[in-house]
Parts: sequence; C-alpha cells; structure tokens
Amino acid sequence: MELRRTLPQDFWELLHCLKMRSKYAVLLVFVVGLIIIEKENNFISRVSDKLKQSPQALAEANGTEASPAPAENGSLASLRELDAAFSQLRSRLRNVTLQLAGDGDPTPRRHVLLMATTRTGSSFVGEFFNQQGSIFYLFEPLWHIERTVTFEPGGANAVGSALVYRDVLKQLLLCDLYILESFISPAPEGHLTPFMFRRGSSRSLCEEPVCTPSAKKVFEKYHCKNRRCGPLNITLATEACRRKQHIALKTVRIRQLEFLQPLVEDPRLDVRIIQLVRDPRAVLASRMVAFSGKYETWKKWASEGEAPLREEEVQRLRGNCESIRLSAELGLRRPGWLRGRYMLVRYEDVARAPLQKAEEMYRFAGLPLTPQVEEWIGKNTQAPHDGSGVYSTRKNSSEQFEKWRFSIPFKLAQVVQDACAPAMRLFGYKLASSPAALANRSFSLLEEAQPSWVT
Repeated sequence: MELRRTLPQDFWELLHCLKMRSKYAVLLVFVVGLIIIEKENNFISRVSDKLKQSPQALAEANGTEASPAPAENGSLASLRELDAAFSQLRSRLRNVTLQLAGDGDPTPRRHVLLMATTRTGSSFVGEFFNQQGSIFYLFEPLWHIERTVTFEPGGANAVGSALVYRDVLKQLLLCDLYILESFISPAPEGHLTPFMFRRGSSRSLCEEPVCTPSAKKVFEKYHCKNRRCGPLNITLATEACRRKQHIALKTVRIRQLEFLQPLVEDPRLDVRIIQLVRDPRAVLASRMVAFSGKYETWKKWASEGEAPLREEEVQRLRGNCESIRLSAELGLRRPGWLRGRYMLVRYEDVARAPLQKAEEMYRFAGLPLTPQVEEWIGKNTQAPHDGSGVYSTRKNSSEQFEKWRFSIPFKLAQVVQDACAPAMRLFGYKLASSPAALANRSFSLLEEAQPSWVT
C-alpha cells in the first residue's frame, strides 16, 4: 500500500526526466502508466463493489448468517481516496499527452466536431475551420457510412446507426482514415480512391502532398475545386492529418448527443462539440428547394391543397425537431462529461455577425483565429449576390438568412410551428400568428441568444 501511495511522485519524477530527453519516451511511459492505472482502478472497483454489498448479500454468497454492519467501513473509505488519487493522476497524464502531441506548440491538439442537420448552414460554418491552415478539416465523411450501411428508421436500428457513426467518427478524429475504406464504393485499390465524397470541400485533401499529379483517364467524381489532383491517396491523407495541429469535422448524420460521451471521455481526444441549429421553418423552405423530389407532397399540398399531408411526413418532421431539442437540452444541462465542451450556435446569429461568432467559436475551441479565416469571412459574407447553386458557401449573409420568410406559404409555416414548438421555444424562434406577421421584416422572429449556450 505504501508503494502505491508513493507512485504518483515517483512516476512524475521519472516522467520529467524522460520529457527532457525525448517526448516519444514520455508517450511510451504514459501508455505503460495508463495501463497500470487502469488495472489498479479495475482492482479497486471490484474490491469496492464487494465492500459495498450489504452484509446480507455477502452472507448469502458465502452461505453464512449475516452479522450487524459496522457504522463505517474504513477500508472502503481508503479505497475511495486511492481511487480519487488515481483518477486525478490519469487526468494529469492526459493533459501531458495532449501537450506533447502538439510538437512544441503551446496549444494542445483539439478535436472540433460541428454537429448539425441538413440545410442549417453547416457547410458555410464549417468553412470557418476549413480555412485555418493548422486544422485538418473533413467534410461529411460519414456520408459513405450512410450510403453503405442500411438502417431502418427508429427503434434499435436508430441506436445501431448512431453507434456505427460514433465508432467511425472516433477513428477519424484519431487520424485513422483507413476506416473509410470499408465504406467507400467502389472499394479503394492500393489505398487510392477517386470517390471521396466532396473532397473539394476539404482544403487538407487538396493541398500538397495529399494532392498528387492527376492521372489520365481517371474519372474523379468529387474533385478538388482550384487544382487538378490524382485519386485521393488515403495513406498521404492520414499522414497529413497526423501532421496538422488540430482536427475539425462537420457532420449532419449524428443527432443524439448522448452517444458521443465515450468520445469526449477518451483520453486520446480533446473534443469540442458545436451544435448548429436553424429555424425549422427556414430549414423546410431550404430543403424543398435543395431536395425538391422528396418534398413533392408538401409542395402540392401548399399550392393546391388537394391531398392532405401524410401523417408520417409530419411525424418525421416532429421527430427531427425533438432529437435536436433533446441533444441541446442535454448539452445545456452541463453534465460533468460535457462541461466546457459543448456550445450551441444558431445559424441566424452567425449570418448576422459572422466574424463575431467565428471568434466566439474559436475561443470556445481554444484555437487561434487567423487572418486567413477573417479574410475568407469578409469575402464570402459580403458578396453583392449569393453564390450559384444551393450548396454555395458564398453569401450576403446579413440579408440571406431571412429570405425564406417570403418563399414559404404560411400554411406550411403553421405545420412546422405546431410540430416543432418545443424546439423553437428553446432556441428562441418566435411563432408567426398570421401571413402578414410572417412576411413583415420589421417583426423579428428571433429572440436574443442566451449566454448560457456556451457551457
């Protein structure tokens, strides 16, 4: 017992000496130390659980009669103190590892997750991180999993899909891009693929050395925007990820925040989660344009009023709003595992003050906002006209974010308000009581953002 009590001091003396010689030796010691600590914790937990059992339970297990329990179990108290000491040591070891991973940079390696749903402005906001040169940014890598693995909506299948997404996401944040080879179709050959979804939306996948000379007669469906590159070399991309100081990833395929707890608690990661939301009325209006074929029923009902909306359509809308609301409520409750690691952002606030919100998001993530990011924001949020195409990230953002008010019929807005009222109240979106109120620019549909949205 005395040897264990002196372990932290001796361990840190050894750690200090090795740190002066080589950071790789320190990392090796960290791994060994973590294994020892985990074994100690497992032992303590087993003994602690045994001691926590009531005398009656112990008697039944041993086939003896129960005896009166003492008022206080001194051994259990000691074990609790030792358990707390090991937990503290493990936390300190994690901090040292994160610092060493930075190759001398004082900023520890961050893993930023932008969590959103389709048509909430996530591509636009994701560019805030894509434009920072020290960040390895991935755009919707989970798209490949969604296309390859089929899950029926709801119930156990929804849980199964969330777990698959989470496990792949963890490997990606650890720069294990090889995990995608099991899902990209057609399958990569020799770690080469011309089918990486929206490769051009990730600067890190289109700059040297990841951008290799283009190959003749190779069709690349998702090519880089400003230069011609050969098929994506996943090995080079993985190495580039490991060289970058930080990692950011944007996804619209994770809805349940609670499933991300193992990622946040993983000692190899330092995760910051930014949940992006948007007025659900604006989301529906945007989806009806971007995914026109999927919303024919909505458009016919709004324009002709002949066939009523199917109940499953409304239920799907309500379910989407509820999953977003429940995740946000969990984040805003500030559970211990999320404290300091969750931020709620409304797209409307970003559109009105993009540079200010970018500064807030970078400050939350513990990252420096570079002049390159500021320049991109200036060029792409003050354009005289929006960029072409529904996926463009070039916008006159201060004017664009309310355009939906003049394109969506009031009867559709009413359906959304009825289905999504709890989420709208939480996020500060006001209900429109009439067509005139909906189309009146002087009537704001947005309440002020709450300071508590950064936890």
